[in-house]
Amino acid sequence: MRRAPLLLILAAVSAVAHVVGVLVAAPLWRGAEVLSLALLLAYAVAAGLPAPRWAVPVGFVPLIVDAVRTMPAEPGAGDFGWMMDASGDSAFDRTAGFDAALDGSWATLAAVAVLLVAFRGRGRRRHLIAAAVAAAPVVGYAAVRVTDIGTAVAASTRVVEVRTGTTLTRVGGPGYDQADVVPALVLAVLPPLALALAALALAVLLAGRGRRLAATGAALLAVLALPLLDAGIGAVPLPYSVDSTALFAWYAVTPTRMLPQPVPALTAVVELAAYLLLVAGLTGADRAAPAVPASVAE
Repeated sequence: MRRAPLLLILAAVSAVAHVVGVLVAAPLWRGAEVLSLALLLAYAVAAGLPAPRWAVPVGFVPLIVDAVRTMPAEPGAGDFGWMMDASGDSAFDRTAGFDAALDGSWATLAAVAVLLVAFRGRGRRRHLIAAAVAAAPVVGYAAVRVTDIGTAVAASTRVVEVRTGTTLTRVGGPGYDQADVVPALVLAVLPPLALALAALALAVLLAGRGRRLAATGAALLAVLALPLLDAGIGAVPLPYSVDSTALFAWYAVTPTRMLPQPVPALTAVVELAAYLLLVAGLTGADRAAPAVPASVAE
């Protein structure tokens, strides 16, 4: 239909507006991301949903819900609030990193899972090999991060306050317990790793159906797992000095006064570009592709 390309263009424009707002930490319009996703879904419907027809709409439900949930607050809405002093709670929170990583990845992971179910089948051997090669750096990066931080934590020390009567003494105490930190780190990297592997599996299935543009979008979602992985690790309560191997954390690209959030903006670019390629590849560019995957692996 004639309006379908216009919807895709408007979705891209809304995505750009969202990215610019993230980059400068001042949303051009609070609902830009929600509008972009809604327009992408409208484009999919107008251009012709692929079989099974429920896959794309159902997959977009968690994405839109999460976009609404994380919509920036109204200007001035966060100027006042309560602060809680948790200094008396010395318990180590093992699930803090997992919660942060899951919070950032659950919607995309759910969407990928829906598409995996919808387009399940057998992948071709060359696509499986390519996916394995692409997964290796992601898994390797997670392993290096966990190992490096775990080793550094074992050698670290922290200041301990010792109170005796009216005297307060600060002395060097033992480092953070590896038995607490390492499981917390492993938990923190699980959601991003699950997203990366699921996205690459989806790319294999889509490539096997001849949907190369959509497969490229799915592969981009595996890249999205890298900053999510560092965000999860960053939420684990650790001494700052032990984390020196982060390549995709929010400070990986030095923020400036004019551009305070470069890494979150790049993350948003990758995410929205992946969705755009997925939808365009499933509904438009590869319409002549075979409807079923190859039955015999090459």
